[in-house]
Amino acid sequence: PPSTNNLATMAFSGAIRRTAQRLSKVEWSSPVFKGDGELSSMVSGFRAWTAQADAMAEKYSAAPGPIDFAAAKKSVRDVSLVESLEKMYTSSSPPPLTYEWSKEDQDAKAQLIEDAKAGLAFTQEMIEDTEKEIAFLRTNRTTREISTSDMKEIYPDIAEEVEKEIEDRQWFKDTLGK
Repeated sequence: PPSTNNLATMAFSGAIRRTAQRLSKVEWSSPVFKGDGELSSMVSGFRAWTAQADAMAEKYSAAPGPIDFAAAKKSVRDVSLVESLEKMYTSSSPPPLTYEWSKEDQDAKAQLIEDAKAGLAFTQEMIEDTEKEIAFLRTNRTTREISTSDMKEIYPDIAEEVEKEIEDRQWFKDTLGK
């Protein structure tokens, strides 16, 4: 008879397959995953784990075949032990294992997902701002040919700070210890 472990294994392998399908849509070669050595290492480990999970899901996707008790009786000295296991196997019908996901846990996980989405939006905004800043810095690269008035025009906040330091006679403010 099919056991509840087989059903649980099949359900688990289905969940792994669905997760793997979702993860197959992730662009793992994105610079986000390569920027930090620790993150890159964690991503590689996670990808290896998912590959192993896929292999195990494939390996255990089919229900196991029937147990060959006759062959076991031939290879074991204590035949009575195999006979008692066979008797227990044929007479046993354990109740199915069920797991119910509590409403509190569902709400907590949903909140974590929402927080992650908010964090993702913030990160995307930071990436866009950083890309704009990099483009600005590339177009306004400081060279020997740039004049002081050009610098004041490009970087008004620095120009304002310098003018204030001149007015306050703080000639060596940024070069000498206080």
